[in-house]
Amino acid sequence: MIRRLQWLAMLAAWCAAAQTSAGPFGDTAEILKGLSDITGFRVLRPVKQETMGRDQLKKFFEERIKELVDLEDIRVEELVLKKFGLVPSDFDLRGSTIDLMTEQAAAFYDYRAKRMVLLDGNGGAMQQAALVHELAHALADQHFRLEKFLHKGGPSDDATMARTAVMEGQATWLMSEFMAGKMGRSLKDSPDLMEMMSKMSGGGGFPVFEKAPLYMRESLVFPYTKGMVFQHEVVLRSGKDGFAEVFRRPPGTTREVMHPEVYFSGFQAANPKVPAPAGGGWKELAEGTVGEFDLSILLQQYAFLELDAAKAWRGGQYRLWEHKKTKRAVLGFAVEFEGEAGATEFLRGYKKVIQKKWKQSRFTVEDAARLVGEGDDGYFAIERVGSAVSGIEGLERPF
Repeated sequence: MIRRLQWLAMLAAWCAAAQTSAGPFGDTAEILKGLSDITGFRVLRPVKQETMGRDQLKKFFEERIKELVDLEDIRVEELVLKKFGLVPSDFDLRGSTIDLMTEQAAAFYDYRAKRMVLLDGNGGAMQQAALVHELAHALADQHFRLEKFLHKGGPSDDATMARTAVMEGQATWLMSEFMAGKMGRSLKDSPDLMEMMSKMSGGGGFPVFEKAPLYMRESLVFPYTKGMVFQHEVVLRSGKDGFAEVFRRPPGTTREVMHPEVYFSGFQAANPKVPAPAGGGWKELAEGTVGEFDLSILLQQYAFLELDAAKAWRGGQYRLWEHKKTKRAVLGFAVEFEGEAGATEFLRGYKKVIQKKWKQSRFTVEDAARLVGEGDDGYFAIERVGSAVSGIEGLERPF
């Protein structure tokens, strides 16, 4: 649902070993050989290695954000999040993202400088896992140029999240498989081990992460957990070729990552039409996709459960406009579902979203096909037509 800026996805990719502890460098050549044996990717060159203090890391993130995105893009991204109600009205996207990444990272692979960096002064039992994860990124980068791969997600935010899940999911799977091999086991024939490893991410001991909005937390965890399960299913089906397959034919939506059988089916997302504000003077600030991942988090946050409507998702878009004179921001969105039942259920769930994301709201029309009324953000109109639901919010006058 959200126009996930490229810099956020890139930072998530750099912080690949989140919630592990990194220590002294191990035998990188031996690890690279082991990863090469698993994936079939040849080691084309050695990987540069560096250490960095946490203060340096924060400065690194700040400098990279300045390189990748300007302040207006950050303002717009933050506004979209707030309009959907996924973050509080006083949320600082740039500062919170830097704090989250700095806290979470134990190591990262910088695919611009082609170097692997481990945090200085850290140690612990998971140091080998962090090293393997980063070297998995480095090896993949030698064959598929990760920065270019991520940019090819294009204007689709859902596709960018899906590609991030390919990168992080593969590295997480390889890290787990490499370590399982040290015990004489393999994820491919150990369902119990696979399930345990895919659920290892958590926020314990990370206060910034624990206090972050649900959407931010889930956006960080999704590429590792769901991405790992996705890679596992591709490997079970395609064998060693599955490691290259996900880069050569990546999933285009988070739906395919969440439901790998959809990826194998050749799924193509629908593009429902988004309603626009009437009259002149409007400037489009942003456009993007509303993915199954976005929908599921929105419904969890406000309806307190993941409704079946999210699983019935078949495509979604949004637009954000700002009036040139009044600076009023208007959000429009449209989501297509598998059938009318999914659309009807989503409309019921979205009523709870409206009631809870604003302090005050009132409905002038409230039935099985329409929700019309006024809230803190202005007038709104949400409508179901067949298997699609579309809406517009933030209007100065009734739609």
